[in-house]
Amino acid sequence: MVFNFLTYAFAAIAVVSVLAAWIKRPKRAAFGSAAIVAGISAAAAQSETAWTVFLFGPMVIWALISALPVMNSPWRVRVGLVVYLAIGSAISVFPTYHDEITCSDKISDDQLASSCPRAIAKLPAEVREQNIEAAEKGNSGFKKFVLAQVPFRLVRGLDLKGGLRLVYTVDVQEAIKDKRDRYYDDMRSKFTKALGLAEGDTATVDEMAELKQHMTLSKPRAKVDVVIVSFNKVEDAKKVINEKFLGNYLRELRVVPDKDGRTFTFQIRNDVEVETREKAVSQAKETILRRIDGMGVKEASVSSRDEDIIVEIPGQDDKAFQHIRDIISQTARLEFKMLDDEVDFFKPIAEGQNQQLPKGLSFSLENAPIGKKGSKANYYGRLEKISTETMEEALKRIKAWVATLTVDEDHEIGFGKIFGENEKTGGWVQSGWRTYYLKSKAELTGDMVRDAQAVSQQSDSGLGGWQVNMQLGPQGAELFEKITGDNIKRRFAIILDERVESAPVIEGKIPGGNARITMGAGGVEQQLQDAKKLELVLRSGALPAPISPTNEQRIGASLGADSIAQGAKAAGFAGLFVLVLILLYYRRAGFIADIAVMFNLVLQITVLSMFSASMTLPGIAGLALTVGVAVDANVLINERIREELRNGKSARAAVTTGYDKAFSAIIDGHATTLISGLILAQYGTGPIKGFAVTLIIGMVTSLFTGVVVTRLFFEFWVSGRRDMKLSIGGRH
Repeated sequence: MVFNFLTYAFAAIAVVSVLAAWIKRPKRAAFGSAAIVAGISAAAAQSETAWTVFLFGPMVIWALISALPVMNSPWRVRVGLVVYLAIGSAISVFPTYHDEITCSDKISDDQLASSCPRAIAKLPAEVREQNIEAAEKGNSGFKKFVLAQVPFRLVRGLDLKGGLRLVYTVDVQEAIKDKRDRYYDDMRSKFTKALGLAEGDTATVDEMAELKQHMTLSKPRAKVDVVIVSFNKVEDAKKVINEKFLGNYLRELRVVPDKDGRTFTFQIRNDVEVETREKAVSQAKETILRRIDGMGVKEASVSSRDEDIIVEIPGQDDKAFQHIRDIISQTARLEFKMLDDEVDFFKPIAEGQNQQLPKGLSFSLENAPIGKKGSKANYYGRLEKISTETMEEALKRIKAWVATLTVDEDHEIGFGKIFGENEKTGGWVQSGWRTYYLKSKAELTGDMVRDAQAVSQQSDSGLGGWQVNMQLGPQGAELFEKITGDNIKRRFAIILDERVESAPVIEGKIPGGNARITMGAGGVEQQLQDAKKLELVLRSGALPAPISPTNEQRIGASLGADSIAQGAKAAGFAGLFVLVLILLYYRRAGFIADIAVMFNLVLQITVLSMFSASMTLPGIAGLALTVGVAVDANVLINERIREELRNGKSARAAVTTGYDKAFSAIIDGHATTLISGLILAQYGTGPIKGFAVTLIIGMVTSLFTGVVVTRLFFEFWVSGRRDMKLSIGGRH
């Protein structure tokens, strides 16, 4: 409905403007511009592109003002610009005004307007989607149309609304270890080829295993930045460690040879280590921010300090807070690894006598596929959790036991959940963990995933569970097709955050890069929640390193209410006092200054709203301060004009000269304040940064309103009046 109205309205304006341009030849530039932007707006409304309408629609008024028979053309163009900005500000600020006035937390659910987010959220899903679609198409009135099409809001910050502050520490040592491990894998491959042990271009796991006959590579647990290479013969060391080989690593690694000529220590350089740490924190921050944005929590703020990530979420919803914690803390490190089912690793342990095993640990046999050879019966460990412990505690117990076993560097033990039937409900519940004997090399990693989507599994019974379908990128798709083609009738483990989610048997080559992760045998509702979480974290990307919560603070809503009341009262009284004082002192010129100051505040709030900023108490202080700065600019202009009037100049000449002489002083004052704001924004965090950003925006808008907007009023006031007296206060 709204789009139809706008289409016809702008089309009519375009036609009339074309005719006016033909009839009024001197005004054809202005009318021609009006016809062009009106035509663009009509086409945008016809195609239901709201933001193009919002951008070009007000330009029609700008162009038509330029055609008015008043003042001169430059003055009309500047007035049109101010009106354009005023209309754009009104559209941008209206959703914030609506949510704060009619959707306040103090208003009961029964009294909420139907357009409020809290009221919309309580509707049934189908009805909610219909209402949102109707509002976006303009079938529910212009107000709901604007609310639906303008997504950004200026929201209250944590200190005004109350909420939750979470502090996570990034395990940067793990990021360094990952980098070291990548060098380790690359070196193994290059050593295998250099010693003539690889037949093809890429060394296989079996070929790399033959390296043990020639050399030893080790990754010390105590030193996460070191790889130690030790050759059995000096001749092999001289053959491999040459200038060409070292050229691959010397940029980021330093090499320390041992006196025996057979042992070399490769260590990550200090500058590379520092860069890796900083990059890990930066990537963790961006990933957490993407995850939070993916949940629709737009008012949350994410910042970093050293190795800490600080997340601030306004509100008081404990359930939502827990959901956010779960999403943030999930590393989402995705790996695809082959199982080595040809080796029955746990057989000696399972058949051993008098061994001390953890409580609840037992061994079972499973029919493991081993490619073209068919299958064989292998043992695997099962740890049933004790009734008094959680799944995480059970996982720690079985991991502690596995750590006592001797596993070579080409293999590792993986862990996956096992499920048991709940006798009371008849459903499936997590009952413990099982082991998988894996090859340590990751064939594919999560950074190769291009997209992920949670979908329901098809089932004849109609009670299917949920799975996450993944689409791999070009490189991942090519690798996936090769790996699945080379390992038919073998098991391929999909590992998320060091836990085996599933280990399907490869039935044939899989082209196209499509893979899936099933959500286990839990309840359908739980599977849905797990699938949605996994979809979000895979889309937003994996964390570069694990993070751990180190601090959590709850800020009550009462503190926020007190902050609002006191801060708003202080800022309101201070601003009102300044506006009244300048009005009394400068009379009509003071009234012009007051209009400019109020418009400056509106522009500030508009810019903050467009960036979906959070208004904090320091931000309110920044707004109050910019009122003083804006008034100061007008004081400089008015005093300069009064000085010129006392020197006997006419009103028009005094205005022109006054603005010219005051401009340099205004620029100096704004520039120094702007520099201070930039420094605070660069090095400050939290409230200080919020204050700085508000101040920076205020300086830019204050300069515009103080120099451009007020001059329009003065020029109109003195136009054609040589001997008039300006109402500017004082004696002149």
